[in-house]
Order: sequence, then C-alpha cells, then structure tokens
Amino acid sequence: MSVDFAQSETKKNLLRAFAGESQARNRYTFAAGIAKKNNLYVIESVFTFTASQELAHAKVFYDQLAQFSGENIPIDGSYPLDLYPTLLEHLRAAQHNEYQEYEHDYTGFAHTAKEEGFPVVSHIFSQIARIEQTHGDRFGKFADLLEQGKLFVSDVECKWMCLNCGYLSDGTRPPEVCPICQHDQGYFIRLEMAPFEGK
Repeated sequence: MSVDFAQSETKKNLLRAFAGESQARNRYTFAAGIAKKNNLYVIESVFTFTASQELAHAKVFYDQLAQFSGENIPIDGSYPLDLYPTLLEHLRAAQHNEYQEYEHDYTGFAHTAKEEGFPVVSHIFSQIARIEQTHGDRFGKFADLLEQGKLFVSDVECKWMCLNCGYLSDGTRPPEVCPICQHDQGYFIRLEMAPFEGK
C-alpha cells in the first residue's frame, strides 16, 4: 500500500527516532561524565564514542524530514529516564535501551515504512537497528567486565592499549600507570576492544 508521506506513521516514526537518538546522545554524555569522575577513561570513551554515533543517526533521521521544515509535528512516545548512582547501572541501562531500539522500535519502524511504501526509509531503519544491536553488545561487554572485576584483569595474557598515547603492553593486566604518558590504568583497554584496531 502506498501512503502520502505527510499523513504517514513513518513521518512520525522518523521524528520519534530523532528524539530517541538525541536523548540517547545526552544520556551517554551524562554517563561519560560519571565515568570521568571515577577515573575510568575507557568507559568514558565508550559512552562518548557511542554518543557520536547516535548524533549521526539523529541527523540521518532528521534529514529525511527536510520537506517539513518549519512545521511542528506532534508525536507521542516514551523514552527512558536513566538516573542511576552507579556506572554499572548506566551501562546495563544503555545495553537494554540499545536492544530495545534494535529488537522493537527500529525493526517495527522499518516494517511500517515498508508497508507504507517508503523502501528507502525502511532500509535506513533496518540498518540503524543493526548498529544499535552492536551498541548493545558493546555496552554489555563492558558491563560484564566491570561487574566481574575484570575491566583491567584478563584470565589470559593479552595486549593492552593506552587510549591516550597508544602504548601497548602485554600481560594479564595493564600497568597501573602508562610508562610513556603517565596516564593511569583507567586509560587502558584490551587491544581487541580498542576502536579503529584491525581484528
């Protein structure tokens, strides 16, 4: 079935998605601040790295609504309120919210867009849903490590990277202080989990 875009649910879903991505970016920026206060630069970086990707998603959704510039589009929606005392709770909430977007929200929005006759928007929702799954996996992995007390301890020898200067160290744990730039252990990440590293 083909629906007029101006009257479509897809138009509203795009604005819902824009609002959701905008809020996620802010939540992750706030959580990054908590990580910074706890001297956990690696967790701060996970949140800011993901927040930047949420900004990119928000722009993609927003740009699809360009023809309605200057209008107010009424929508309804519910959005998470994540004000937790611990960093672990923020990681788990982020994991849950990303999976919600992947499994329910954007997958459903993609289906609606396809049914209404907007294949390009359907494709965008489907692809961003897959990215949100990756975000959920990443937050979950860091939450597991934090919860198990293994953020800076490995059961097997591995490579660790200082996110400040790139220093590499081998062992079951990174140095307490980077011998090159003098940043503390909170800057170290398993090399396999470092952004931009080849696998």
